[in-house]
Amino acid sequence: MLNRPDSLAHLFLAFTRLALQGFGGVLAVAQRELVERLNWMTKEEFVEMLSIAQVLPGPNVVNLSMMVGDRFFGLRGAVVALAGMLAAPAVIVLALAVAYDQLSGHPMAVNALRCIGTVSAGLILATGFKLLPALKKSPLGRPLALGLAIAAFVLIGLLRWPLIGVLALLGGGGMLIAWWRLRQ
Repeated sequence: MLNRPDSLAHLFLAFTRLALQGFGGVLAVAQRELVERLNWMTKEEFVEMLSIAQVLPGPNVVNLSMMVGDRFFGLRGAVVALAGMLAAPAVIVLALAVAYDQLSGHPMAVNALRCIGTVSAGLILATGFKLLPALKKSPLGRPLALGLAIAAFVLIGLLRWPLIGVLALLGGGGMLIAWWRLRQ
């Protein structure tokens, strides 16, 4: 049986904790926190909400936080979850901007930022592997979904296609295939 947040304060603190655990790679932490630690949703529910969050404008995890907050407490929950996701990171980013202004020419600062990007990519990849079992229930199926993911990597990572074109091509194509399969 799934749990639910005890109060709006619990929801706020959960999303603040979630936001403070990652920097540019919170999505991996969100899956672990919401599904495994807090048990507020199943893997399948997480994948469904994430799918919607990716289509909406804005950062995926922010959209996800508002949907989770709305699920439990309606509009108030969405606002509280959003505040939990953004308040502490906003303060940290402003402090880092001031520090970066002072350190931007230092090679150690530049290399540290490169390492953070690599760690974020690894977290996203690990989350993808954890969510593979949920693809069994996807209308695309695991082989086609993995094929689309590999195609996205090749087009963006190796061929340097613009993200908007790859999203239009693969995202649109994937949605059409899923729609077609669901109609059958």
